Amino acid sequence: MAAAGDGPWLDDAAGRLVRPYTVSNGRTRPTTALDLLSQVMATGATPLGYLGPEHSQALELCRLPVSVAEMAAHLKLPAVVTKVLLSDLVDCGALTTKPPSFHHNPTDRSLLEAVLDGLRRQL
Repeated sequence: MAAAGDGPWLDDAAGRLVRPYTVSNGRTRPTTALDLLSQVMATGATPLGYLGPEHSQALELCRLPVSVAEMAAHLKLPAVVTKVLLSDLVDCGALTTKPPSFHHNPTDRSLLEAVLDGLRRQL
């Protein structure tokens, strides 16, 4: 039986019914350089050719800028598979990317402590 909201790709007892690397046709290297903090956003262009359900789901989630890490979490896929899917969408013009930018030092202790506190509140 599928978990609520997960559609046919997840099963309560068996877990994921489609292996993550099947989603990317076994590819493990994206054609576009993306890191976990890269932002992706839909361009509004309609991709040509067949795209899998994960590609369509990613496009829906990219109406506003979203990081690659957030996208992987929403899709419930490993980051490397998510990067391959997103690079497919960049290659066909459906997504645009923006490298991460830091207005301050990303290793600032107070910033890292704030992130840790936020994570603890979520758990």
